[in-house]
Formats: sequence, C-alpha cells, structure tokens
Amino acid sequence: MDIDSYVAEREEQWNRLDALTSGRRPLTGAQADELVDLCARVGTHLSVVRASGYDPLLEARLTDLLARARGVLTGTSPVLLPVLVRFLTVAFPAAVYRSRWLALGTAVVTVLLGVLVASRVAADPALADSLLPPELQRAYVEHDFAAYYSDNPAHAFGLEVWLNNARVAALCLLLGVALVPLLLVLWTNTENLGVAAGFMVGHDRADVFFGLILPHGLLELTAIWIAAAGGLRLAWAWISPGARSRGAALAQEGRAAASTALGLVPVLLVSGALESLLTPSTLPAWARVGIGATVWAAVLAYLHVLGRRAVLAGETGDLLPGDRSAEQPYEAAV
Repeated sequence: MDIDSYVAEREEQWNRLDALTSGRRPLTGAQADELVDLCARVGTHLSVVRASGYDPLLEARLTDLLARARGVLTGTSPVLLPVLVRFLTVAFPAAVYRSRWLALGTAVVTVLLGVLVASRVAADPALADSLLPPELQRAYVEHDFAAYYSDNPAHAFGLEVWLNNARVAALCLLLGVALVPLLLVLWTNTENLGVAAGFMVGHDRADVFFGLILPHGLLELTAIWIAAAGGLRLAWAWISPGARSRGAALAQEGRAAASTALGLVPVLLVSGALESLLTPSTLPAWARVGIGATVWAAVLAYLHVLGRRAVLAGETGDLLPGDRSAEQPYEAAV
C-alpha cells in the first residue's frame, strides 16, 4: 500500500473530524450526524494503518483523534462512568445469562464427579492410603485442612486466593476454544476437591469440611462454572458457527467471553474476601454458611434479573456496534 497516497486521499476527512472535536460550541444535529459518519470512516482508516504497520506516528494520531471524537459523542463528563454502568448492568449479566444452561450443566457434571471421587476415597481405605500415607491423612484432617484458611494473614491469603481463582477462571475461558484443555482444568479441580472431601468424610470430619468449604465455595465454584461455560461457548462457535462465518462467530463469542472475564474479577474478589475473612472466623458453622449463601444468592439474583432483561433487549455481552470499528468494511472508508 502506498501510505502517502492513502494519507493524501483522506487527510481532509481527518482534518474535518479534528475540527468537529476541537470546537467549544455544542454540535448541531447535522454536525453530530457528520461526526458519527466520520468516526466510522476513521475507525476503518485506523484498522488499515494498523494492518500496514508502516507508520506508528500516523497510527497514534488516528487513535488520539478517534478517542477524542468518541469522547464528544458519548459525553466528556465522565466518560468511564456510563461505560462502567453499562458493563455492570448490561454486558456482563447478558454474557452470563446466555451461558446459564452451560454453566448449570457444568455444575451438575462436576458436582456428580466430585461426589463420585469423594465416595470412592472415603469408602476404600486402600485407595486413600495409596493417595496419601495414613499418618499424613491424620495430620491433614485433624489440622492441615482447617489451618490452610488461618495460617497466613487475611490480606495476603485473600490476595493469593483471588489470583489463583482468577488464573483458573482465565484458563477456562482462554482454553475453551481448544475444548480438551478446558476439560482437563475442570477435571483437575474437581478431582482435587473430591479427594479432599473423601479424606475428610472418611475420617468423620464431614462437618468440618462443609463448614469451611461452603461459605466461600458456593460463589467461588459458581464463578469457575460461569468461566467454563464461556469457554464452552467459544468452542461451540468454532465447531458450529451457524449462519455466521467461523471468524465472525469466534470474534463475537470472544468479545462476550472478555466481558465474562472482566465481570468475574470483582466476583472472585468477593469470593476471596469470604475465604480469607469469613471462612476462618470464629462464627459458628451455620452462621458462616448462611452469610456465604446469602452473598451467593444475591450475586445469582443480580446476574439473573439484569441478564434476562438485557438478553430480552437483544444484548449478547458483545461491544456496541459503534465500538466495533475493525468490523467496518473497507468500502466505508471510500
């Protein structure tokens, strides 16, 4: 591509967009329509310049110009607030709601597998001894399992838990397109939890196990199941894109998966706070489980109510059409 000719042919449009975004007076209706049209055109120009890789300075110029123009369109006071509100009330809940049946199916399958693993370990002492020597089992069920939640300072432990859970959720989303790695991640986590439950139940410490797992585990596991559902949607978009091209299907579901990933960050932060503050607290088990279940139910209600409303309105968790400049056909730049 002749970058000089490309710039010369479009310089007038860029200057006009710069003039519209630099004025102090409010735009008229005609000017606002012109600004919207120029935003679409310059977004396409930016995509072409990025693809060429010839001129980083030109790319930076167009990026800044487009950012200022979008700031004028959306309002400059403050730009992040409406975006954040829309994300939390529309995009994230919609992305999760669309995957609700996959998340529920993942939850049912993993819980059943976990129960099966725990039952085998608890019912077969030889199997349990092959996994962990008897003396280490006693130390685990009598001290180590409970001490895990209280040995470290709450803030450090909470951060460690948050980062670990975020890593697992990210793996579920990122590896979903390959499917098999996602299934391996799910199985590894299910197996580990099932073995731990088997040890505790086999030594008559089921009350300790559930009293420490449920306060934070309800929300934590739900977040992992939601992430896995997002990964499975990515895999299905690749396997069966439907009327869309495979690339378009992966792009759409990938953006929805990104919404899910960002939305799970605060969810997992709350889960980590429960695990570091509530789980090791001196409250009775029924109180800890009750508080954890209340927080879990509140998150589910938020996702269901707002997600259902957003999906009925046609939302998918994807970006707004105006923010998908890379999807604009090159003809729009003419």
